[in-house]
Amino acid sequence: MQHNLVLYNTLTRKKEKFEPIHPNLVGMYVCGPTVYSDVHLGNCRTFVSFDLIFRYLLHLGYKVRYVRNITDAGHLEGDNDEGDDKFAKKAKLEQLEPMEIVQKYTIGFHDVLRLFNTIPPSIEPTATGHISEQIEMVQQIIKNGYAYEVDGTVYFDVEKYVKEYNYTILTNRNLEDLLNNTRELGGQDEKHGRLDFALWIKAKPEHIMRWPSPWGVGFPGWHIECSAMSRKYLGDQFDIHGGGMDLAATHHTNEIAQSQACNHTTPAKYWMHTNMLTVNGARMSKSAGNGFLPGELFTGNHPLLNRGYSPMAVRFFMLQAHYRSTLDFSNEALEAADKGFKRLITAINLLDKITVSAKSNFGDLKAIKENCYAAMDDDFNSPVLIAELFEVVRIINSIYDGKLTINQVDLEELKSFVHAFVFDILGLKDDQLENTDNVDDLIQIIINLRNEAKKNKDFVTSDRIREHLTSIGIQLKDSKDGTLWNKI
Repeated sequence: MQHNLVLYNTLTRKKEKFEPIHPNLVGMYVCGPTVYSDVHLGNCRTFVSFDLIFRYLLHLGYKVRYVRNITDAGHLEGDNDEGDDKFAKKAKLEQLEPMEIVQKYTIGFHDVLRLFNTIPPSIEPTATGHISEQIEMVQQIIKNGYAYEVDGTVYFDVEKYVKEYNYTILTNRNLEDLLNNTRELGGQDEKHGRLDFALWIKAKPEHIMRWPSPWGVGFPGWHIECSAMSRKYLGDQFDIHGGGMDLAATHHTNEIAQSQACNHTTPAKYWMHTNMLTVNGARMSKSAGNGFLPGELFTGNHPLLNRGYSPMAVRFFMLQAHYRSTLDFSNEALEAADKGFKRLITAINLLDKITVSAKSNFGDLKAIKENCYAAMDDDFNSPVLIAELFEVVRIINSIYDGKLTINQVDLEELKSFVHAFVFDILGLKDDQLENTDNVDDLIQIIINLRNEAKKNKDFVTSDRIREHLTSIGIQLKDSKDGTLWNKI
């Protein structure tokens, strides 16, 4: 089947046909977390979205090198090179070595993404592991005339850069407005221009994370790490650069400038950005007090949540919105997603219990498959794909109930295609009761107890057993052949 994958390129502000620089090979870089605290849901949404993209590219047969960094140095509290280093500040608060902070939250980050069933990236480089590459890149930018040093700190010369390149190419912002909205340089400021940013920062005596450099002891600026690591593992230009939309205005804008100044080329052909999270319509943020962590979402241990939801129900919920749309968390939306996810998984489990017929009369399987591929080929449109899959759920339920028929060949093809889209591409898995051994045996014991109660005309007990099972997602179906059960 011919695929015409198109994706939305932030750089050109339009959808474009995806044509990798090297046929069948894809280089993809996604900005990873700053590991000084627990990973928040906004980050998780970005990584789940790029996991979907990664999975689909692999499904189409591309060989993908997916690089996602760990920021473990150089990220100051403010984007304008001011404030404390986030790691040093947290280390002081917790009376730990900064790398203990890094280790703790990197492990936590991996644990959460494992729960969301994301495939690990091909390479996960750290900023501290690539200091020499960052120094080398800064040296090249100075050599090319786009940076200057002041007392051990190296700044990128935006004023010089804008004479030859479009600094705001990614966001299309007006440079004059940008200058007017940037604070005036104080008498003590060493920068030549208001938009200049640090490539290398001189370490104060009390600064813990520090490395020797040609400009003295210091540490890298936040933006240079991604430029240096993407260049090392993907080359001067690669296919896809991704991240949250909050990174476009400063971090990604500066990455493009650094790469142009060093290599005379934009780092990526396609720039992709995920949208933000809202809670009951308001932007999710720590300051607004309406943010919750993945762990709180799974347990329900948060005042805004009625209950907890399984990681797969949350992943399904995230994929129900297009990655470029805002995603609004509410108890009602999570409840609906949870029910939808269970409906989907229940239907897939029925595929093994379907009775085949000599002929099929359920519709055009080829057209259904084409619709699913068309959804993903249109900028990875997971909500449209999910809508198509619910049409498949309706068909499966009708075949199971005997209203439609399917032959053996079509059933095998239907199973194969549904498994590919639900498990391989959407990255969902049946996590209901997955940690319980001998589930069939346990439920059979409960069914036998219910049958015993019915035989003794103890209908209160038999009804209560059915209700309790329903409340944990187990549905009983009484038939002339006995009692069957399935997940709802």
